[in-house]
Amino acid sequence: MKIAGTCVPTKWDEKPYEIIEDRMKATKASVEYALSGDLEGKANVEYLMFYQSFDPQDAHKAVAQYVGLFRIVGKLRGKSGSFALTDNGTYQSGGANSALSIIPGSGTGELSKISGTGSYKADQSGCTLELDVSL
Repeated sequence: MKIAGTCVPTKWDEKPYEIIEDRMKATKASVEYALSGDLEGKANVEYLMFYQSFDPQDAHKAVAQYVGLFRIVGKLRGKSGSFALTDNGTYQSGGANSALSIIPGSGTGELSKISGTGSYKADQSGCTLELDVSL
């Protein structure tokens, strides 16, 4: 089943743990999203990011690759539960694009058998999440 929704960041706490030649950096970000649409609830995410380039004056000029671990708690078309997924993406020209994969066996409650893959896209106009799931 195809599902779609929006995600709004409610917390973004990103800190560098290494600066390389004042033009590259590695960071860790703890992020929370509010989810709406076919998937309602919240997501907690831990991201590790590597910036190939960044501009301290304008974050939208950065180029980065990142990996993330999501834990989503809420309702999927009325079914309650939680699940985890991996996020592998890139950030460039002010936009993020990710490939998502639900971690097998991570589902709870009515979502205990969930599996699937999807994508995440974010830019200055907002964020969308699309998944193709089996329950």
